[in-house]
Amino acid sequence: MGAAASRTALSLAEIVERLGGEVRGDAAVRVDQVATLESATASEISFLANPRYASQLATTAAGAVILSPKAADRFRGARILADNPYSYFARLAQLFNPPEHAPAGIHPAAVVESQVPESASIGPLAWVGRDACIGEGVVIGAGCRIGAGVSIGDGSRLHAGVTIYAGCVVGKRAILHAGCVIGADGFGFARERDASWVKIPQIGRVVLGDDVEIGANTTIDRGALDDTVIEDGVKIDNLVQIAHNCRIGAHTVIAGCAGIAGSTQIGKRCMIGGAAMINGHITIGDDVTVSGTTFMAKSVSEPGVYTSAVHSLKHEDWLKNYSHLRHLDAQDEKIRALEKRLAELEKQT
Repeated sequence: MGAAASRTALSLAEIVERLGGEVRGDAAVRVDQVATLESATASEISFLANPRYASQLATTAAGAVILSPKAADRFRGARILADNPYSYFARLAQLFNPPEHAPAGIHPAAVVESQVPESASIGPLAWVGRDACIGEGVVIGAGCRIGAGVSIGDGSRLHAGVTIYAGCVVGKRAILHAGCVIGADGFGFARERDASWVKIPQIGRVVLGDDVEIGANTTIDRGALDDTVIEDGVKIDNLVQIAHNCRIGAHTVIAGCAGIAGSTQIGKRCMIGGAAMINGHITIGDDVTVSGTTFMAKSVSEPGVYTSAVHSLKHEDWLKNYSHLRHLDAQDEKIRALEKRLAELEKQT
């Protein structure tokens, strides 16, 4: 967090005027930052989204708290009531912590081979290739590499070291974090009779929609023939791999270290947990949640939560359970034989 002196304090009345909600208590209370219930000071505002932390309302030093209407009476100090306290906190955090301003213009150490608007900011050692289309207010950080014919929409921000391969498209207001790679070749090879491999040129693109955020060191491969498409509002964490020809539906979120194999279709508003592995050439419907470390091997269309991860056990307990698992097939045959024998005996009686 920046120094408090660099931020402008707002009264609760001013906050509600900008973000909505309802003030209970002293609307003149002024705050200049968000914080947790445990660490907040009198100049900060906190929130309660998880009932597990409700006991901290009695001890918090926060100048004000964001609560749901149902929890309005659990705190006697100044408070803002909002239907979704966590979302309200997020929007207020944006208000107090806007992105660092990047000065418009092209750094002398940048190499720019295309026309860019005066409002764009191109950092040192960045390269923008020929025929690139850079929107108004775009920020391209130090050391970024923007290939020929790339299109980047208005208001998008690329942090240091982002690479976008030729021909790819980034929508408006996107955020791409350091080291992510957009549009590298997909893993496409055809096997010869002698077991050698022939590379298949990857001639599709990556197309990112509006308001997409891509985490650090995440890689999204270009399509082999058709495009790899990330629809509007998708949020992708760090260290995620999305292979060629995938399509990720609008407002889906994907947590860190997940891997999505080629030609997979993921629906809208899905939540993919950390380290989940999604098989190739399958379809996952809208509003599906995949638990962390889960392996999705086949298509699913019904909304809901899908889990295949096994909770950790003590090693000796795991060995015992696995020893039973190894014999499940044989046990199944024995059970079927017993069921058959039982049916024969029932007929006889």
